[in-house]
Amino acid sequence: MIGDVLVSSIICNNLRLAYPDAQIDYLVYESTTPVLEGNPNIDTIIRFEEKHRKSKKELLNLALEIRANKYDLLIDAYSKLESWLIVLLSGATRKISYKKKGRTFLYTDNVPFEEFPKTNLGLAIERRLSLIEPLDLAVKIDPLPKLFVTQAENEHAISLFEQHKLKKDRKTVMISLLGSEKLKTYPLNYITSVIDTIADNADVNILFNYFPKQIDDAKTVFDSCKPSTKEKIYFDLLGGDLRAFIGVLNQCDLIVGNDGGAINMAKALGKPSFIIFSPWIEKKIWATLEDGIHHMSVHLNDYKPELLSQKTEKQLKQDALTLYKEFKPSLFKDKLKSFLLKNLSNDN
Repeated sequence: MIGDVLVSSIICNNLRLAYPDAQIDYLVYESTTPVLEGNPNIDTIIRFEEKHRKSKKELLNLALEIRANKYDLLIDAYSKLESWLIVLLSGATRKISYKKKGRTFLYTDNVPFEEFPKTNLGLAIERRLSLIEPLDLAVKIDPLPKLFVTQAENEHAISLFEQHKLKKDRKTVMISLLGSEKLKTYPLNYITSVIDTIADNADVNILFNYFPKQIDDAKTVFDSCKPSTKEKIYFDLLGGDLRAFIGVLNQCDLIVGNDGGAINMAKALGKPSFIIFSPWIEKKIWATLEDGIHHMSVHLNDYKPELLSQKTEKQLKQDALTLYKEFKPSLFKDKLKSFLLKNLSNDN
């Protein structure tokens, strides 16, 4: 989704460096397009809509539209059922994707699907970069995803800060309050404790990231916070849409909370991040840019590996809510305090 689309956009960015005059198009789910707005490395955003998912006829029509563009190169960073028909009918001269059993015939180049990261970039980034290796691009590769924010969007966010009377002498922390689903959401009483720790250890403004449909859970967290913490939270400061949220996020100093789109957007804006991973998510994939200073993350496996060992991803997902209960904030409280100290000082 948003994280995947942002990370995969590094393919477009590097193709533009190597081929400045090329036509570079990007096929993504329609809901994710706001994170690509303003990217000068993409000529056309092709939208994969709900109708393409629900109707085989509409999917075929999309594949034929893509074929009509007569692409020289197709890079499939998705490599799943929905993309196979598009690849098969594309007519592209060269087609690159991951080497996976049963689908290598679809592509001219099949690159290894690595299981372990080689650098602190993380597997999510390393795997995308591997898709352009067969091209031997004669440029210095830029591995960092990027978001592009307009002056108007920044000014609108600053105006919101002023309207809500955020204290200008404080730095501002965004809380990635809720995951995309319950199995990716740190228990509400635990995230409350995390927010209290932030408020106790830093004189900051605190913003919550949540969708309007999640307001009940957001209120539960707010109501559970200590009175001294509540005084630092600006509960109603929300962007009206995803682009407005990006503008708000760009005015923040760092982000803490659940792994998800907000974290990936913050990183693409160059903001320090502290991620709390769900027990069933593989940290090695999405702990991107981990350096122990500006980007840190925690996972139950870091503290109680015996609870996760010998379990399949399916089993971990089934047991996620139970395992979450074992992932108490006290386990990583000192690490969080260290992160705050390193990233909220006036020297940063």
